[in-house]
Amino acid sequence: MANSFSWRKRGTLALKLLTFIISVLLFCEFLIYYIVIIQCHWPHLKAQTPRTSEQTSDSVLKAMFLADTHLLGEINGHWVDKLRREWQMERAFQTALWLLQPEIVFILGDVFDEGKWSSSQAWSDDVRRYLKMFRHPAQTEIMVIVGNHDIGFHYEMTAFKLERFSKVFNFTSEKLVTRKGINFIMVNSVALEGDGCTICRTAEANLAELSHKLNCSLQEQMQFKKRCNDMDKLPTSVPILLQHYPLYRRSDSKCTGEDSAPLHKKNDLFREKYDVLSQEASQKLLWWFHPRLILSGHTHSACEVLHNGKIPEISVPSFSWRNRNNPSFIMGSITAADFSLYKCFLPFENTVITIYCTAGAVLVVLILAHFQPLISPFHFVRHLIIKYKAL
Repeated sequence: MANSFSWRKRGTLALKLLTFIISVLLFCEFLIYYIVIIQCHWPHLKAQTPRTSEQTSDSVLKAMFLADTHLLGEINGHWVDKLRREWQMERAFQTALWLLQPEIVFILGDVFDEGKWSSSQAWSDDVRRYLKMFRHPAQTEIMVIVGNHDIGFHYEMTAFKLERFSKVFNFTSEKLVTRKGINFIMVNSVALEGDGCTICRTAEANLAELSHKLNCSLQEQMQFKKRCNDMDKLPTSVPILLQHYPLYRRSDSKCTGEDSAPLHKKNDLFREKYDVLSQEASQKLLWWFHPRLILSGHTHSACEVLHNGKIPEISVPSFSWRNRNNPSFIMGSITAADFSLYKCFLPFENTVITIYCTAGAVLVVLILAHFQPLISPFHFVRHLIIKYKAL
């Protein structure tokens, strides 16, 4: 009888402990994403008031920008690390889609970590995992820009790697995308080396042609009419530039915010054509397009800079917890004439680790408290101390 009662108590304890463990797992692996991301909101435009927001909602594009997901490959990616990071990004992205319902998502390069050297089989496996993680409903469009880890740095880039990437993501180097009258220029910044390579020459020629088309759409003077007769008319909207490499800046020393570069790295000088575009390529892009906004990735840290004193560039931090403790993405409310941005942070990884450690400690205390007649917590701790000192 007593034995039966003891087993019943142990079964009840096991059930309580199992319920506790499952609750912690559900919170840390599912609910926390909803709790954090639901606090994010689409920003209002400066000229937008509550009265006009409903009237102009059709002309406002809800765009999400993220960068540097770095899906791990078969060479550098340990399966545990890969499983953990991809689960985190999948839950964050799917939760953001469900709660925020963006119309378009731009991924600013380095989707993969090993695209620069992956075999055909490894590439297919990486693409399969990407498509699962970033699945999306038909009403949401995803546009992906190429990064150096997708096709390699300039010295590693080949036509084969670029074509392989383009087929999967329908990416055309130096592509103009227009949505709701808003012009986006998608740049293959890896090809802006300026050394006259075949891919580089093609990239610069395409950019010059896009620049001419945009100028024809924005200019109404008589002297431009003859030169623009054969050009397709584009919306008269100053473009937004999207690329992987940031435009040239000396360092991140002037970048601020909790997700900017760590203090010990802020004064590190950037290398042209490696950390940032060259000064020459940067000036060409600014001269060709005179963009109203530039969004880039690559550095894994946040930064806001002004080019020529008036053109803002936003460096979007990495979306992967492998690269930073506080990943984020940018939400943009954009029209043909205006834009407003808002940064949405994902759950901090140290918060999740703290919850797990606290839950583990509570679990140990509960078990010790239950078996106190058999094992005194004081003697248990004393035994651990003695054992540690013996080591």
